[in-house]
Amino acid sequence: MERVSRDIVISGGGVAGLTAAAAFGTAGFSVTIVDPMPPVTTKDQDGSDLRTTAFLQPAQQFLQAAGLWDRLAPFATPLQVMRIVDAGTDAHVTRDFNAADISDQPFGWNLPNWLLRREMVARLAELPNIDFRPGTGFRAMLPRTSEVIVTLTDGAQIAAKLLIGADGRNSPVREAAGLTATTTRYGQKAVTFAVTHDAPHDNVSTEIHRAGGPFTLVPLPDHEGKPCSAVVWMENGAEAMRLAALPADEFEDAANARSAMLYGPLTLASRRSVWPIISQIADALTAPRTALVAEAAHVMPPIGAQGLNMSLRDLACLLDLAKADPDHLGAPDMLAQYARQRHPDIKLRVTGIDALNRASIAGSPMLQALRAKGIEALYGVAPVRKTLMLLGLGAR
Repeated sequence: MERVSRDIVISGGGVAGLTAAAAFGTAGFSVTIVDPMPPVTTKDQDGSDLRTTAFLQPAQQFLQAAGLWDRLAPFATPLQVMRIVDAGTDAHVTRDFNAADISDQPFGWNLPNWLLRREMVARLAELPNIDFRPGTGFRAMLPRTSEVIVTLTDGAQIAAKLLIGADGRNSPVREAAGLTATTTRYGQKAVTFAVTHDAPHDNVSTEIHRAGGPFTLVPLPDHEGKPCSAVVWMENGAEAMRLAALPADEFEDAANARSAMLYGPLTLASRRSVWPIISQIADALTAPRTALVAEAAHVMPPIGAQGLNMSLRDLACLLDLAKADPDHLGAPDMLAQYARQRHPDIKLRVTGIDALNRASIAGSPMLQALRAKGIEALYGVAPVRKTLMLLGLGAR
């Protein structure tokens, strides 16, 4: 079989991998992107990812440069306020972090993951330098001084200057490169679904904290004429599985109790999915001619909309380095700069989200009271509040 030459091979056809292909392709690099599973691009298809992604302001700018934002904007719901509610004590503590305090734009915009895949695949079809091979995966790699030979599951081989592993928390690229990762398990799972409710969400994303983990409602467009939100409900693993298996009416009763009825009665508007919750950091981000991004590099609990936005910071860093010196794409100096720039930020943010999740899990009355006091204290000092919001958007 003839060996093809490309600038970049991307392993992973999820949201991060598709975004990477669009970004590097728009910048003029030749890219082959592979994934063993074709992307599911409709809501009701088996395997559809019903989770949503909140893109923060810097991510929106990156998507615009990749030729993606104009496709996504018509479906995006603005997130103007991040509301934190501690319902673990008798007196609920509620504090609003309003984007108007730091910007004339929303914090971000929320979109369903299946729709992201649909629009991203359509964008790749517009780029003649993108070779998208759904249904074909990464099998092996052989790094050389000036290139890496990538073997695919169908036996095809591609000679590339750079291999990007965007293939998830169990990354085949990371394993093939001999890189390890440190994983923290919480015994938690997340139940994800969509609901309609009587109260308008007013572009407010609400995290309700009680023992077990947060219950987060993120605004979506209206569904059948009613306000609609995506929900991520984090609980210990056994309880999450029990909840996901309940009949719809019993599940709605449980969700209403857990939400403290802040939005009025919640009615299921989608099927339920269950996802494991972990933190994970790759012990190294690079190997010869290879870079890890997104969940191949880092995984964290879904708190504060940090996950994919950190992934896009990986991509932005890698793309900036590639454009600055395209003749040395994938060279040791470029990859060393990528690791120096990204690894400290990844460690800092994963550690911070880990601490927030542990605080949210806290079940004893004393720890719940401390958590509520902590929210009040952080909110009460305006400079601290604004600094936290800027950090959440990606400032350092």
